[in-house]
Amino acid sequence: MGQPDASDSRLADLTRWVFDDLGFAGSRIAPASVDASFRRYFRVTRGPDTYIAMDSPPEKENLEPFLSVASILLGIGLNVPVVLAKDRKRGFLLLSDLGKRQYLDELKLDGAADPLYADALAALRVMQLADGERKRDLPPYDRTLLMREMELMPEWFLHNHLGLQISAAERDMLNRLFESLAQSALGQPAAFVHRDYHSRNLLVTGDNNPGILDFQDAVWGPVTYDLVSLLKDCYIAWPAPRVRTWALEYREELLAGGFPLGATEADFIRWFDLLGLQRHIKVLGIFARLFYRDGKPQYLGDLPRVLRYTQDAAGEYAETAEFADFIGRRIEPEFSSAQERALA
Repeated sequence: MGQPDASDSRLADLTRWVFDDLGFAGSRIAPASVDASFRRYFRVTRGPDTYIAMDSPPEKENLEPFLSVASILLGIGLNVPVVLAKDRKRGFLLLSDLGKRQYLDELKLDGAADPLYADALAALRVMQLADGERKRDLPPYDRTLLMREMELMPEWFLHNHLGLQISAAERDMLNRLFESLAQSALGQPAAFVHRDYHSRNLLVTGDNNPGILDFQDAVWGPVTYDLVSLLKDCYIAWPAPRVRTWALEYREELLAGGFPLGATEADFIRWFDLLGLQRHIKVLGIFARLFYRDGKPQYLGDLPRVLRYTQDAAGEYAETAEFADFIGRRIEPEFSSAQERALA
């Protein structure tokens, strides 16, 4: 990019900060990635070297959680961007560049999944086994947050996307479901939770794989949350037996590392499945909101995968069977036509 779009005042300010204040005049700056939030990322190229410039509008995105969590993860030896320069007032950061090799693309290569997941799970184990004193300062993944996330689904997915008007009895069913899923999550041992630990936020790197991105929403919460984000990924799916094997192998690694899990294999898989249901209910709402509120249609194509995860998990357990029936009776008949309308 030569000169920034004159109508994009924040990009113009960011460019001046990088070129003039940081001394990168003559460099090239170009979009680096698409984000579901208000943050934007640009790749700055100066000769053979590249950097990432982050634009985080202060009125919409607070820089402090990013800076704090980056410090935590760097401190335990994980591969996250290093903050090279910052302007807190304007919401600008210059970061080291971890590259372009996204896990989502590389997982599709023959034979890549097992070694890539081994590295990602090893990094997750480091997060969850490291001394928790500092991480306990993270916000708690409490009932209020869990419930607020799930409430996105009735508003944005059922009402806005599908056009459903639900009955009082159906709303009561959702209330019971949400409370049950929140209590299941809160009954798990707590650990560091990245909160978006999946194939679009992991990069394949030559050293200390993987590179870990988008960690600023980290919380202290249920131990299986990041595991289900990774293995029941909203952007790529694997056969259920393979997912179960990876999950149970991770359980063994946590136990070997001394994590106070206190769960049988069956308990652990139940935690994993029900937290996955909580997450995917949330994501149905988020992906619909990104389209209807924020004008970002690219996530609609992933809704069918997320809905399959939701229906499969709901069908596994007695306390979620009502919701599985609701999906079959009320959601499935409307889903295809809603997708067609939105994507037209």
